[in-house]
Amino acid sequence: MAKRPVYQLAELAINGGKPVRKKSFPSWPIFGKAEEKALIEVLRSGKWGIGGNKNVEFSQAFAEWLGVKRVVTCTNGTAAIEIALKAVGVKPADEVIVPAFTFVATASSVLSIGAVPVFADIEPETYMIDPSSIERVITPKTKAIIPVHIGGGPADLDRIIRIAKEHGLRVIEDAAQAHGAEWDGKRIGGMGDIATWSFQSSKNLTAGEGGALSTNNEEIGEDAWSIMNCGRRKDRQWYEHFVLGSNFRLTEFQAAILLKQLTRVEGQMKTRDKNADYLTKRLKEVEGILPVTTYARTTRHAHHLFIMRYDKSAFGGVQKEKFVKAVNKEGIPLAPGYTIPLHELPAIRNYSLPYVKLDYSTTRLPVTEHACKEEGMWLHQSVLLGTKKDMDDIVEALLKVKRNAKEVA
Repeated sequence: MAKRPVYQLAELAINGGKPVRKKSFPSWPIFGKAEEKALIEVLRSGKWGIGGNKNVEFSQAFAEWLGVKRVVTCTNGTAAIEIALKAVGVKPADEVIVPAFTFVATASSVLSIGAVPVFADIEPETYMIDPSSIERVITPKTKAIIPVHIGGGPADLDRIIRIAKEHGLRVIEDAAQAHGAEWDGKRIGGMGDIATWSFQSSKNLTAGEGGALSTNNEEIGEDAWSIMNCGRRKDRQWYEHFVLGSNFRLTEFQAAILLKQLTRVEGQMKTRDKNADYLTKRLKEVEGILPVTTYARTTRHAHHLFIMRYDKSAFGGVQKEKFVKAVNKEGIPLAPGYTIPLHELPAIRNYSLPYVKLDYSTTRLPVTEHACKEEGMWLHQSVLLGTKKDMDDIVEALLKVKRNAKEVA
């Protein structure tokens, strides 16, 4: 363990003192000659979209890696959720249960197809959607549940799937942050009815943008492919359309990058695993900072985010926002996470549907609201691709701010 330096009062970097570190953490994405060669291959082929084979190759490779029967690629993770909702039969005015501690797309996708997002709370220790809260908001109009594998740890799939079966509901796993995560030794992506993926710039598997759906249900997989591809069917004529789909096709350039990026994921996961374990152990030295916990059946965490819970009472009452800024000045890219619950976002609260009155003014999600406004913060996955010394610097910065908390304005 690294020897801790002793800091004096008024030496915080936010007040002009010397920061713990000036060196940057690993950049993202990571790429090389393999990706360059793959892009040139697609460029020279002249088949940049329809007619190429990279989408087919990646779909098969990703399906094999996940251990599922079917993968359908698409433009992005938001489109993936919209496609999934339609593929499992969600219709306008149907209700879909979602958490409010997640990216806006989990709920906005529901609204985009004319359905109604109903918000469930999260668990205080895991930040995962709370199955008990799910049960409390089920109504005769409920058609689906979207558990989000937030940060890269699986939600409580056993309880959620059991609840869904009891009520005849579909389960759409939002796995945008969970590439490679495992539940009971099995990679997520095929346990619910369908799972959605994002390959956006920050994701652990990325092509800048892009998305996919995975499923073990062939019928749902076929419907998802049709919706993604303008309502076509594979065994029928090109200009014969069967459902009101859209053009959500992924380009061959993106698929080519993803094929090469997929070969890097396992090695990167091992590095994140090692650093996350070490950082978790060292954080025991910092009273008031607790990493979120995982379920016993979580056999692997994707570590897209290293989410921590901040207790301001251990830091002299310093508000989360000010604490994060102080740590940032010490050279640590700590982020405040989701600061506004989805049910409080103007984009959600001000949205209107022609046939349903939306009103979230009385929605109360105390755990989610506390996590957003007071407690939740995180480090991005690329930070965990650093060295043991990088992890030590994170802890030293937290300790430095803690010892000098009264200097935080």
